[in-house]
Amino acid sequence: MLEHLNAHPQNPERVVILGAKGFVGSATADVLAKDGVEVLALGRQELDLLGGEAARDLANVLKPSDSVVVISAQAPVKNNAMLESNIAMMSNVCAAFDQVEPAHMVYVSSDAVYADSMEPLDERSCAEPGSLHGIMHIARETMLANAYSGPLGILRPTLIYGESDPHNGYGPNRFRRLAAEGEDIVLFGEGEEQRDHVLIDDVADLIVRMLKSKSHGKLNAATGTVISFRHIALAVVAQFSDPVDIKGSPRVGEMPHNGYRAFNPAATKAAFPDFSYTDIQTGLSQVHAQMMEKL
Repeated sequence: MLEHLNAHPQNPERVVILGAKGFVGSATADVLAKDGVEVLALGRQELDLLGGEAARDLANVLKPSDSVVVISAQAPVKNNAMLESNIAMMSNVCAAFDQVEPAHMVYVSSDAVYADSMEPLDERSCAEPGSLHGIMHIARETMLANAYSGPLGILRPTLIYGESDPHNGYGPNRFRRLAAEGEDIVLFGEGEEQRDHVLIDDVADLIVRMLKSKSHGKLNAATGTVISFRHIALAVVAQFSDPVDIKGSPRVGEMPHNGYRAFNPAATKAAFPDFSYTDIQTGLSQVHAQMMEKL
């Protein structure tokens, strides 16, 4: 669960974002900039966390008064080499904290740390990842907790969607791009898996709220509503005037998470009572409008 050290939200003096040029990092930086918060946005070009002098270079730019958001990762983790690289990146971050320890940390993890369950997951659920991606995040959470003595907030988002997503993973973002190009949407099986999807704006909002509240502890970023991939595809297609076919396909292997992964969002409401998640229909419409503005 999440606890706040600030009695009232207040802007951090400066926020250093590691992974600032990525999907979540750039959205977070945008929200902070709008709120007038000084941001040091570090992407791979500014700081290669796999570089030989990464720890020294990071320590050189850190100040004890900084809040730091760690998002940088090679994801999703598909093999042992990627797992090792992600651990090495976090090892350099931890080594930098040996030299300069910031005032507050937020680590953006993943819901992949949880074991599968047919009951809605919450922050107290068993962290027993069944994938290399989940292993990477739980290992990095533990590394940070051991290396950093200050307040550490950990956010575990479920599947994130948004107009600027650079990946083409299975789900709302790919479906929208296929529909925009007039191509068929091919589902895994019949698209019957039920998952929770969270809008990027909500994830960035929660990160900024954690920074302003100087939060520590764990929080999931999940709406509490599951929807099948087929229903998402139908909702996406309905936003386009030209017809797009939705097709099933023979499923290879078992359905991830046994086809069902739901969350209890009560902790989010307890931590931030004035926050509410964007429902999937509203979120998909918002993303569609953003895409059309760019055409």
